[in-house]
Amino acid sequence: MDKRSIIYMDNAATSWPKPPQVQEAMESALREASANPGRGSHEMAVKASRVLFEGRKASAKLFGFSNPNDLAFTLNTTHALNMALQGWLRPGDHVVTTSVEHNSVRRPLEALRRRWGIDVTYVETDAFGIIDLKKLKDEIRPRTRLVVATHSSNLLGTIVPIADVAEIARAKGVKLLVDAAQSAGVLDIDVEGMGIDMLAFPGHKGLMGPQGTGGLYLHPDLELEPLMYGGTGSRSESPEQPVVRPDRYEAGTPNTVGIAGLTAGVRFVSDQTPARIHRRELELTRQLMEGLLELPGVSVLGPGPEAERTAIVSFIVEGMDPSETAFVLDRQYGIAVRSGFHCTPLGHQSAGTSETGAVRASPGYFTTESDIVSMLDAVREITADRRS
Repeated sequence: MDKRSIIYMDNAATSWPKPPQVQEAMESALREASANPGRGSHEMAVKASRVLFEGRKASAKLFGFSNPNDLAFTLNTTHALNMALQGWLRPGDHVVTTSVEHNSVRRPLEALRRRWGIDVTYVETDAFGIIDLKKLKDEIRPRTRLVVATHSSNLLGTIVPIADVAEIARAKGVKLLVDAAQSAGVLDIDVEGMGIDMLAFPGHKGLMGPQGTGGLYLHPDLELEPLMYGGTGSRSESPEQPVVRPDRYEAGTPNTVGIAGLTAGVRFVSDQTPARIHRRELELTRQLMEGLLELPGVSVLGPGPEAERTAIVSFIVEGMDPSETAFVLDRQYGIAVRSGFHCTPLGHQSAGTSETGAVRASPGYFTTESDIVSMLDAVREITADRRS
């Protein structure tokens, strides 16, 4: 199935199609750099090590941090968030987070609540996903060790003012972990300028890379307990995990081929610039939202089309289960969307859709205006059929 036979509106889950240079970089790595990086001094092992280092350099340039070795590659954002949460928190700690977080934040926190007795405060947002920063500030206590915030809601598209959150956390002497699952590659992120202590991001969404890739930026003054222990190719004579970065956080053979693709995606994003990508996606998002809001029986979640937001449009067709809407869009119109609760049940509580879930359409950089028109025509037909 290719771009001519599917209208892909599920970029918030995984971006598609990928830039051709991503596939080319992966094929090249598979042919020429398939050895284990850091485990040997032969030519192919050195090439594999170079692949990883180039990926760190490209990511450091994009996200605004000085030392490429402050980046640990991960399988995805979930992996990165677990590394941060389980590596930084200790028994009895208090965490402040929000009601629009993904389960990749909530579930590890709840597991640590059961296992270590950590205390978690979920700051409620309004129905549009907007956080009351005063309320967040007031929830920080002497035992608070971490603030966790998504940069953009994966349900509502709301953009959280991370620099303001960072200022609050810094004034209170608390570290900030940012979930950039929906913002990496589409919003400008400068971790040093914005005051972000830890940044978890995926390779397979806005960075245009393959699945099975991602990363965790870690401020140079922070040390985490590793999530995994094992071979790193360094300090092999010691039974202890090495303290040097990034080896400390990258036990085992890495996904060199995937990281080659991720690096190509990061370079593509850097060349296009996140600002340009965001403008393009925002144009498409507003076109889609404005069209949906004109249709009787359709409710659209999140801030209105005039707001700054990421390319996420969640909606409900009155009297129709979201899973049915998504099924019809796929089978009858060839339009790929996602339905359900999008791994954010608290977000649905805030939005008032905890009983229904929603359909989520997420345009991407390669979506066209005609794709949006086709989507609107399809929903128009579906709603007309429901009323007839």
